Order: sequence, then structure tokens, then C-alpha cells
Amino acid sequence: MARRGNSIPAGNPRGGRRRPRRNRRTDRKPERVEEVSAGGLVIREDDDRVVGVLIGKHDRRGRLVWSLPKGHVEPGETLEQTAAREVNEETGVLGEVVGELGTIDYWFVFEGRKVHKTVHHFLLKRISGELCDRDVEVVEVAWVPLEEIPDRLAYRDERRLIGQVPALLARTA
Repeated sequence: MARRGNSIPAGNPRGGRRRPRRNRRTDRKPERVEEVSAGGLVIREDDDRVVGVLIGKHDRRGRLVWSLPKGHVEPGETLEQTAAREVNEETGVLGEVVGELGTIDYWFVFEGRKVHKTVHHFLLKRISGELCDRDVEVVEVAWVPLEEIPDRLAYRDERRLIGQVPALLARTA
């Protein structure tokens, strides 16, 4: 069939590709889910300088990314208890909460659900334990000098929280 001039393809009066019709019964918005986690930075003094523990995990692309340890709040736990438990589970180090660093919240989609996650971060001082990566999601754990942590962390919001550590340490000294 030959076209003449500015003819419009048959079946679409505006031209171009036809958009599929929406079915309001089957095109539902993803389920919204609220998740709450807690974790933080456990520190110790090492040769007159402060070091903190970071964890390394593989992201969806297989790259190693460094972050603060954190995990889901279990029923009956306070945020502080969760932070200490998760830090211990993911790093092998037992810490005691000395202050609050702040809260980060973000959205993501996972398995068709729209998830709003809120993560409460705390500053902890090491009580005991040695580094280990026994958690299946954790690939590496490391003590990192406090001044180097922002360069190592993958997430901007966590880097912002680390900026508060010196002032918090000065208040708790």
C-alpha cells in the first residue's frame, strides 16, 4: 500500500504507536511495605587514633561496596538492642551504644513490593570480640581509620552521618 502525503496509519488517529489499554482491575499499584532497621558504627581507639568497623557486601552488579552494619528490628527489641545485635552478627564485634548518629530513609522496589525503609544508626564503642565475616551476606569486614571512612563508604547518607562522629565523641568523653 502506497502512502501519500501525511497519511496517518490505520487504527490510530493521532499517528505513531498505539498505547495498550490499561485494565484498572489488573493494573494495581505495588503493595507498600514499611521496614525498620538499626545498626551503626562501632569504634575503638587504636594507637592514639579512632578506627571503626565497616562491612563489605556485593551489590546487584557484583561490585564490593562498603557500608555500616545494619539489620531488621526483631519483635520486642529496642532500636539500640538491634543495632548492637546486628553489628555483632555482621562483624563479630560486640559494642555498646554511646549515642545516636541519625536516621536514613529511602524507597526501593523488591519482588513487586514498594518498600519504605527507615534505618536508625548509632555510635557504639567496642566492648569485646574480633572481626569475622560469618554473616552470609558479608564478604569482608575491616577496621578503618575514622578519617578514611567517608572515602570508603558507598552511600552518601552514611557518609553524612559519619561527619557527626567527632562531635558526638567529644560530648561523650
